Amino acid sequence: MNRQQIDEMTSALAGQLEERKPSGAIWRGHLSSSAISTSVAMFALYRTDSRKYASYVDAAAAWLISTMKEEGSWGDTLESPSNMTATLLSFTALYAVGKAPDQAKAYLTSRLGGIDDDHLVKGVLDYYGTDLTFSVPILVMCAMAGIVKDWNRIPNFPFELTILPQRFFRFLRLPVVSYAIPALIAVGILRFRKGRKDPLASLRESFVPRCLEVLTGLQPDNGGFLEAAPLTGFVAMCMSAAGMADHVVTLRATDFLTATVRDDGSWPIDTDLACWVTSLSSKVLADGMNEGQKHELSALIRKSAFTFKHYFTGAQPGGWGWSDLPGAVPDADDTSGVLVALHRVSDGKYCPEAGKGIEWLIALQNSDGGMPTFCKGWGKLPFDRSCADISAHALLAYGLWMPSLPDDLKVKCRKSALRMLKWMKSNQAADGSWTPLWFGDQDAPDEKNPVYGTATTVEYLSFSDSSLAAPMMEKGVAYLLSAQNPDGGWGGAPGVKSKVTMTAKAVAALAAAGHAHGEAVAKGFDYLYDVWQAGEICRPEPIGLYFSRLWYSEDMYNLTFTLNALNALKLKIS
Repeated sequence: MNRQQIDEMTSALAGQLEERKPSGAIWRGHLSSSAISTSVAMFALYRTDSRKYASYVDAAAAWLISTMKEEGSWGDTLESPSNMTATLLSFTALYAVGKAPDQAKAYLTSRLGGIDDDHLVKGVLDYYGTDLTFSVPILVMCAMAGIVKDWNRIPNFPFELTILPQRFFRFLRLPVVSYAIPALIAVGILRFRKGRKDPLASLRESFVPRCLEVLTGLQPDNGGFLEAAPLTGFVAMCMSAAGMADHVVTLRATDFLTATVRDDGSWPIDTDLACWVTSLSSKVLADGMNEGQKHELSALIRKSAFTFKHYFTGAQPGGWGWSDLPGAVPDADDTSGVLVALHRVSDGKYCPEAGKGIEWLIALQNSDGGMPTFCKGWGKLPFDRSCADISAHALLAYGLWMPSLPDDLKVKCRKSALRMLKWMKSNQAADGSWTPLWFGDQDAPDEKNPVYGTATTVEYLSFSDSSLAAPMMEKGVAYLLSAQNPDGGWGGAPGVKSKVTMTAKAVAALAAAGHAHGEAVAKGFDYLYDVWQAGEICRPEPIGLYFSRLWYSEDMYNLTFTLNALNALKLKIS
């Protein structure tokens, strides 16, 4: 590792990243195509109007068949190992149109012990455990296709509870995560209407019109719930099967699906991560921008903030989502990321959007002191729990903006930061690691990614002047050093094959923590440099939500994570 190599690599990767930004707009990135998204969207269009959407259905079926593995299975991405969810959904969609491969049936039979109701229902419910967010929609789709025969074997969703004010949802212990309320309604209504009726059936049916009003109010103008084809598709197919193919929700949902399909007939897991990748890009390129470029980017970033109480989560104005598109939802990690990027491109000059963003984060903080993703107080299921790397990200945003905040907001920030630090300390594992919610490693035995969680948290803590931060960082650094592979890189956990993204995260964290001159960092850089010279720096590396078995790749992660590591090295060795 030497300065010439670092500068050479930085210049080349920065040029690649700059080329990806459209003139006068933010970065969009390109998410990998998804078997889960494609199968669900395909079935939704088929179930809604098979003749009208025949060309979309045929193209999707062809894509699924062409991407099936030899053993008759699918992974979430083309680079992902086989998994039950992607295979079952793909098989179901193809079964519905009479194109189900025998190999896929054999794979599922082997995996589940059979595809009769007993084996299939038990297999899916066991796979996801107490979180019914995915398992019930999957089983309902299987039932619509005729694979599951007995609707009564599928758990009910309490759709009628959604007529209560949003502020009560966190107290209801709902069986789905906070963002899945549209599925709770649409899937719940269909499951209720298809199942065995009980003495309360007429009462439950009487709530349907009001629940549909709630569902309509949750849908953005472009029809895409969360900008996600799977959630939107599940809603559309259930509305159609419940006799509401002409309902405005169904029409908007199918419009979204046909508008977001790719030329090859596939769909990504989400439309894009525009705000997130723009934040990542802005942070690593800001030092090389002129004043005009900074001003333009600052205006674009500020414009993408939510200026209204969000219809989906009930969140107050002031936060940012992962995209600037209508279906995105404000969340803590993206809001913190934007605040950090905004500080970089505005040279720390205070703006009202920054103050509102900080206030938004403080209001979101959980009672345990940690920061959740979307909604305060929803602690039952993993998506809604406090998370260390998200908390550390908020802590970094606080620290950067603290000097320019109004005095009363500074006081709130300090109190919030102290509570976060105490929670992060209590949440750190004995080996010094933290496990993230939103980033897993499909190659790890348990699919978790403590290297990402620890590296991210350590890097952000390095900017804190709190006495609580240093001991946590020291333990985190020790974990990262112990997790390095012999080839100099890091995977998501000790012993897992090295990846560009994870190596870059670890190098950045160690450099930020004062280990830029260490042997581990030098070996990590050499790993990245060798991969870059081999022309593989942007190779697909699926990352994702380990507890829900959802994986995706975004090659802008490779570029931005690596540039972040190079910038950290340059700062420390200059």
